[in-house]
Amino acid sequence: MIPSFWRRILSKSYSIDLRERVVGFIDKGQSRRAAARHFGVSESFAIKLDQRRVQSGSIAPCKQGRPRGSGKLEVFEVFLIAAVEAKPDITMPELAVLLLKAHGMTAAPAVVSRFLCRRGFTYKKCLMASECARADVREERRIWMTKRQPRMRLAPQRLVFIDETSVITTMTRLRGRSRRGRRLRADAPFGHWGTQTFIAGMRCHELTAPWVIDRPLNRSAFDTYIETQLAATLRTATLSSWTISPSTKASGRPSAFDEKAPGSCPCRPIRRT
Repeated sequence: MIPSFWRRILSKSYSIDLRERVVGFIDKGQSRRAAARHFGVSESFAIKLDQRRVQSGSIAPCKQGRPRGSGKLEVFEVFLIAAVEAKPDITMPELAVLLLKAHGMTAAPAVVSRFLCRRGFTYKKCLMASECARADVREERRIWMTKRQPRMRLAPQRLVFIDETSVITTMTRLRGRSRRGRRLRADAPFGHWGTQTFIAGMRCHELTAPWVIDRPLNRSAFDTYIETQLAATLRTATLSSWTISPSTKASGRPSAFDEKAPGSCPCRPIRRT
């Protein structure tokens, strides 16, 4: 089997310079096979090149590949594009099955994908939360973009964004590589699998009120963090916003914000999923 690298080289047309030298060698009275041996090309190439020159007067290579409009999916272009536009998240196997059921045409999913790519389609993801269609959510987002964001841009030094991240001990690597016949030994702290959560406030010039807990973050832990860690670092009229896990959601906001950060709110009421 010829490697793909050599297939690309072998499928490339010979240069015009080489073609001119082969034809010139033949014009000097040499045979086509002699020209092939002299220039290290196949006899078939030299013979067909000379025949092409005699018939058409050109030694330029023919255009390679299938001409546009000759594929078996061309007649189904309108059907395929309409199916994708009607259901943008349709998969290529589903589209191939739909084509088979509707027109009896069998096509591999990869062939259908390449066909759509040639028609200008690309694979994208833009999944929005369905709650964005609700009137109350639209109103909250309008307030966020038209009132809160302009205030934040005017006073970035007053902003504190609260965010969290976690490490799960199940992320420990359980396998590795070693020489054949030798045991691979590794170690990790013994105990039950657990979660460590790190939460902190981010200002435009520093990280403030870092806190680590040995469990997943929930609303109770979030309220404790605000009251015992973050509230002491806030000045009056501070604007706070948090983007953390859904487990912290509850009605209202932490009471510690009412005194020093009355403008605080969750960041983006409904986010992209």
